Amino acid sequence: MRRGRLFILLAFVLILGLVAVLVVWRFLIPRQNTQTAQPTQLPPVEILYLSQTVAKGTELTVDMLANIPWQQSSLAPGMYRAAEINEVIGRVIKFDVDSGTPLLSSMLLTEGETISQAGSAWALSIPKGMVAVSIPISRLSSVSYAPRPGDHVNVIASLIFVDVDPDMQSVLPNATGVVISSGPPDPTTSTRNPLTVEIAAGVYGKTIIDPVLGQAVFLLPSEAQRPRMVSHMLLQDVVVLQVGDFPLPEEEAAPVGEPTPVPAEGEAAAPAIPVPDVITLIVRPQDAVALNFILLAQPHAAAQLSLVLRGADDNTRENTLPVTLGFLLEQYQIPVPAKLPYSLNPRIDALSPLNLPATQPTQ
Repeated sequence: MRRGRLFILLAFVLILGLVAVLVVWRFLIPRQNTQTAQPTQLPPVEILYLSQTVAKGTELTVDMLANIPWQQSSLAPGMYRAAEINEVIGRVIKFDVDSGTPLLSSMLLTEGETISQAGSAWALSIPKGMVAVSIPISRLSSVSYAPRPGDHVNVIASLIFVDVDPDMQSVLPNATGVVISSGPPDPTTSTRNPLTVEIAAGVYGKTIIDPVLGQAVFLLPSEAQRPRMVSHMLLQDVVVLQVGDFPLPEEEAAPVGEPTPVPAEGEAAAPAIPVPDVITLIVRPQDAVALNFILLAQPHAAAQLSLVLRGADDNTRENTLPVTLGFLLEQYQIPVPAKLPYSLNPRIDALSPLNLPATQPTQ
């Protein structure tokens, strides 16, 4: 009897526990709402955009702007709403902007600036703290005229060096002269004649001891001193501002969009497009001074500048090493030819490029 009552009591307690758990889960624990709350849709707003292509340096007018609805959740910083049109009328565009582009504050000069205060339109493309400098180019030094405004290039500088006399700053070896002694004193005045120097057509050499004969031999150079060349990556990631000459004010004022006249039969054709011989780069002020130094040495064949074109999305910088003849032989494992008892005939003293035809011959 006692064991039966105990089982009944335990069953009664278990039932009460289950009932208590059910009550707590049903009434005390809040049930999660499985339905996702729909976000409140904000009404679109009217923003300003450019209804036509606008060149840099242009002063905005009402005709250049239009309104377009835009979702408020997608508004970018610096966008102008339609109600703010009076704030942008008369402002100046910093750079060329295509038609249909939303107007941003970063596209405009600071409030109060005008075209006359900003100077030329090209100056608007030069960031603060930078300057523009032009350097001469050729077909090979400019990657076959591939760079365009906005491209990024590296600048390679090549220099040649010679040894000079530290005091006279003249190229070694020095020329020699003959000093003639004054001789005995004058018998009348008892004074000595001054020393005289006679310039001889000689060159300063050096004396060595011949290892076979054991005799002193005076050596003279057989030619003028050969310069030593070095090439180095002078500048990296430089922005191109312009290729060729900038248009003069008279050319900028000329009407554009007119069709090119076709020459009549018997008339001379229009002149070909001139090949650019200069390129303008945006560099730091210190780099501009360095380029100016090299430009002054370039007409004397003491320096040369070359450009290499960078990838459109490449802004990395590489720590390149200057290249000399010794570096070239060691880095690329180029052997110095051994002296052989035979050679080519006729002799080859210089390498010349092959003369290739301008076009492929027809079959």
